[in-house]
Amino acid sequence: MDIFSDRLFDLTGKVSLVTGAGQNAGRAIARLLGRQGSVVIVNDLKLASAESVADEIEKAGGRAIPQIFDVTDARAVAEGVGAAATKAGPVDILVNNAGGGGAMPLGQKPFLDLSLDAWERTFAVNLYGMVNCSHEVLRMMKDRNWGRIITISSGLAVHSQVMGYSHYGAAKAAQLSLMRHIAVEFGPNNITANAVVLGQISDSNDEAVKAMIAGLPMRRRGAPEDIAALCLFLASREAGWLTGQSIHLNGGQYGT
Repeated sequence: MDIFSDRLFDLTGKVSLVTGAGQNAGRAIARLLGRQGSVVIVNDLKLASAESVADEIEKAGGRAIPQIFDVTDARAVAEGVGAAATKAGPVDILVNNAGGGGAMPLGQKPFLDLSLDAWERTFAVNLYGMVNCSHEVLRMMKDRNWGRIITISSGLAVHSQVMGYSHYGAAKAAQLSLMRHIAVEFGPNNITANAVVLGQISDSNDEAVKAMIAGLPMRRRGAPEDIAALCLFLASREAGWLTGQSIHLNGGQYGT
């Protein structure tokens, strides 16, 4: 079977949903998927941000639909995904990007100082948000026997070099486990599920961050475009046998 088309990673005819797509990595992912032919549902909490990214995709010759909903609200996700699918068609590709570094609501805190509320809020956006979105799109994907689910996670899921984020790291680790379980359950339906485990992408100029970057083989922090490029591959037909994986995108960082 020849899976390769004249244009590699061609997403023409596919519908993508990118959550938290109003800025940074989400914006880069949405724009690249749109450039490769996918209709992109641009999700964000802020209408102006979603509309801005959708407008960028449209001006580049693609098609995009801004859709506002909070991924932590299961009912809002169901309504928002349903409304967008009515306009664009059933979702083929889901990128669970909402959350990320900005989802550490209370910042760095020792484990004993973390309240139950901090744990609940962190798990709500980083774990339950992806559960809500995956739950909605998997029904559509299963009906058509094709789908791609990509979750943006963090290196803090697997190492603790930066102390004070036990709640965030635990939520991100749960993401990796859920992707593996979805991969096993829905593999027979030609649906893949993978996680992108990010290294240092913060624009912080903290001395500890600078030292960490200086120790990387690539000697630079990651860019939104680096993340988007990997997501494009994982969303493509060409990645059809890659599933259940946690792919570390970190400039060569090693160690726990």
